[in-house]
Amino acid sequence: MQPIATQTFPKFAGHETFALRYGWLKKAVDATLEQQDIFLQDDALVSLGVGKNMVRSIRHWGLVTGVLEESKDVPNNRGRFIHPSPLGDLLFGQRGLDPYLEEVGTLWLIHWQLAGTPDGPTTWFWVFNHLAESEFTKEKLLSELVTLADQAGWKRVADNSLRRDIDCFLRTYVPSKASRTVVLEETLDCPLAELGLIQELEANHVYGFARGEHASLPLPVFAYALITYWEKTAAQRNAFTFDEVAYRPGSPGRVFKLSEDALSEYLDGIERCTKGAISYGVTAGLRQLYRRNDCSALEVLRTHYAHGRKRKS
Repeated sequence: MQPIATQTFPKFAGHETFALRYGWLKKAVDATLEQQDIFLQDDALVSLGVGKNMVRSIRHWGLVTGVLEESKDVPNNRGRFIHPSPLGDLLFGQRGLDPYLEEVGTLWLIHWQLAGTPDGPTTWFWVFNHLAESEFTKEKLLSELVTLADQAGWKRVADNSLRRDIDCFLRTYVPSKASRTVVLEETLDCPLAELGLIQELEANHVYGFARGEHASLPLPVFAYALITYWEKTAAQRNAFTFDEVAYRPGSPGRVFKLSEDALSEYLDGIERCTKGAISYGVTAGLRQLYRRNDCSALEVLRTHYAHGRKRKS
């Protein structure tokens, strides 16, 4: 199996330095349900209730999280007309299952959407899938991304653009600290900070991954990630090795920063979660996943919210 292809064009901008905020994905879905070219309209500021730069940021986060997608039935669209994707409709549509991000599983899902594909924001995918060190600084990330841009032949990637992207990336996962010098707007944490995937380890801005078991990651969300990863990378194959799911760039093990023991626990439950479509076993010391039937990632995901509602009722 070939490695996931490197991006032809990097994505180091679009967020306008604003990390994703609560309510923005719901705003994006509602707005594009009403008008597919809403983000091009002069009254978008009024419709969305935010400033001009935030309008562009909401559009960006809607697209890179996969809750919005370009309208394929519009000739030469080039991002002008966009609408909710099936995932966006499932979560944030008129009958959305978690429109206000009340379920932590939705936060894990959004993280997967950001960091699980090379077509997403470059820094997010690269840091979670290719950074070798478990601890790092902003300067380390900058150096590595500059090298990546040079090796890939990407032009016009300025250091300042990379610095802003790194700052936004860290604000996505690391809770802000109260300070008299910090503007109130910048202390609004991104919902994904709740996951605790990246922690600030020292006062001199050293950061580290929290790798191991993540008790708040629901099995159906893991299964959704596994199915979509399988479809993207090896759709014609009916078997996957444990190592491919654990360590390959873009795999659930890498993106969710799971230890081998934690990953094994999720795989032990995959047959039940997928109603027998996917199973996991060990034969002659080889740990493998087997796909017996087609399985809808969205339908598996739906079971998580169905069970959650039963518990609340």
